[in-house]
Amino acid sequence: MKNHLVVALIYNQLCTFEFGCTVEVFALKRPELGVTWYEFATYAVDEGPITAAGGITITPTAGDVLLENADTIIVPGWRGVESEVPQKLIDQLQAAHARGARICSICTGAFVLAAAGLLNGHRVTTHWRFTDLLASMYPELTIQPNELYVDEESIVTAAGSAAGLDMMLHLVRKDHGAKVANMVAQRMVIPPHREGGQSQYATRQLVSTSDAPISNLMDWIRSDLQRPITIKDMADKAAVSTRTLHRSFMDCTGLTPYDWLLGERVAYAKELLESSRVRLSEVVEKTGFGSEESFRRHFRNLVGVSPTSYRKQFARA
Repeated sequence: MKNHLVVALIYNQLCTFEFGCTVEVFALKRPELGVTWYEFATYAVDEGPITAAGGITITPTAGDVLLENADTIIVPGWRGVESEVPQKLIDQLQAAHARGARICSICTGAFVLAAAGLLNGHRVTTHWRFTDLLASMYPELTIQPNELYVDEESIVTAAGSAAGLDMMLHLVRKDHGAKVANMVAQRMVIPPHREGGQSQYATRQLVSTSDAPISNLMDWIRSDLQRPITIKDMADKAAVSTRTLHRSFMDCTGLTPYDWLLGERVAYAKELLESSRVRLSEVVEKTGFGSEESFRRHFRNLVGVSPTSYRKQFARA
């Protein structure tokens, strides 16, 4: 099987964090995953040595042929929201999109795609600091100012900085399934995949070692999501009051105990829908939802589509 070629654009004043995230996800070899991993390359927009933010020098992989063969092209944060985009790059991106390549941007990389006319007719996002400017420069765009990333199939745009990681894990999940994406997240020591529709302002923290009772409670819940669990059950298991439980969960996760539990059930349901052919009634049972009606309602509220539609989109053969 041919490796999926991911090409990241590099240019002077490139955002090194967003570029580094791209390298971390797609360039590292991951034989332990048991899948045909990506081939990664860089393409220089500017001539001469490329000097990224912080004075880091980056050597490009090769020339124009890369963009002509790329399956996915990623545009990290552009060097300036009002910096002119070279006509040659505009032509190359338009040609790549026309032949079916997936074009992605992180943060102000959206301004490059907009300049190329690739965002017309699409829902898009960028860093919250620049959504108003993007809207004023390109009023024809449908901008989603609060979303982490927006997937429009051939065009995928992400908000600023770390939201690029969420977008890239989303791409891995689309290409290889939830299990592989979660393994990549674990190796990077970051939280599992977040839905694109989550607010850019949301903060979901990892549980600190000082929260051992809550951490142990979470492990206990995850070990058997099928069992019925009430908030009182959770408080009793952690040996705390329900009020303390609520406060601890808010401190650790930014979520109430109920919302966290609901998210865990839905996350497990997504994994089952992607990786198995079990009937929907079995998914409902395995994830601890009391009824199929409740499951469908909560799944749609959190994911944005029905369980059936989700399975059609993400199920692995």
